[in-house]
Amino acid sequence: MIRDITLGQYYPADSVLHRLDSRVKLISTLVFLVSMFLVKNISGFLIATIFLGGVIICSKIPFKFIVKGLKAIIVLLLFSVIFTLFFEKGEPLIQFWIIKITKQGLQKAGFTVGRMTYLICGSSLMTLTTTPNDLTDGLERLLNPLKKIKVPVHEIAMMMSVALRFIPILLEETDKIMKAQIARGADFEEKGLLKKAKSLVPLLVPLFISAFRRADDLGLAMEARCYQGGEGRTKMKPLVFKSMDYISFLVVLSYFVILVLINQYL
Repeated sequence: MIRDITLGQYYPADSVLHRLDSRVKLISTLVFLVSMFLVKNISGFLIATIFLGGVIICSKIPFKFIVKGLKAIIVLLLFSVIFTLFFEKGEPLIQFWIIKITKQGLQKAGFTVGRMTYLICGSSLMTLTTTPNDLTDGLERLLNPLKKIKVPVHEIAMMMSVALRFIPILLEETDKIMKAQIARGADFEEKGLLKKAKSLVPLLVPLFISAFRRADDLGLAMEARCYQGGEGRTKMKPLVFKSMDYISFLVVLSYFVILVLINQYL
């Protein structure tokens, strides 16, 4: 389950999506996430499916690898479906004792699952096709106007980059610790809330120690390289918009406009 989390990982490939400016991918991801909350009918989901499918094909990332990230939220999806299915009021389709499934609940549950699935896939595509360094540079450039009101833009971007970079490292560390503790007789499948909480102690303690050790090592390494923040720093690879970036902006804008019109008139 731990290895199934793809958010924060980078998948190297030679694709159009990998070569796009990181600012384009950040803005496009934000537009896609907003659009998913505007979807109100099947036609809207169809347009979103076509758009997301096209992006996945352009990324050259195996579909199985993207879908693998959904395994980590199966419990959340099931909980959302059950809660929506049985507690939504409306026209009853199936009724047995106190259990009642309504037409509106079934439709809302389907929309909830689809929306959460697309949100995870869309967010994962951004990190899978963009290196942490490019994400940092892109985020910093997008937030650059906030420097006028003394917002530490570079530091915020650096913290987000470090957090994304450490997600796969900590997941791998968690997997190693779990296997080591299982070999020593630890049982992470205990039944009961209290027993499950106690079984996590042998996992969380070494994980926190490892995380603090890595953070301390990173701080020492940055200090040894005379890191002084973003003031006066230059870029080895300055971000420059190319023709493909403008075309991508146009495609994303067209998708958003079409989706809004479909939700408005269909």
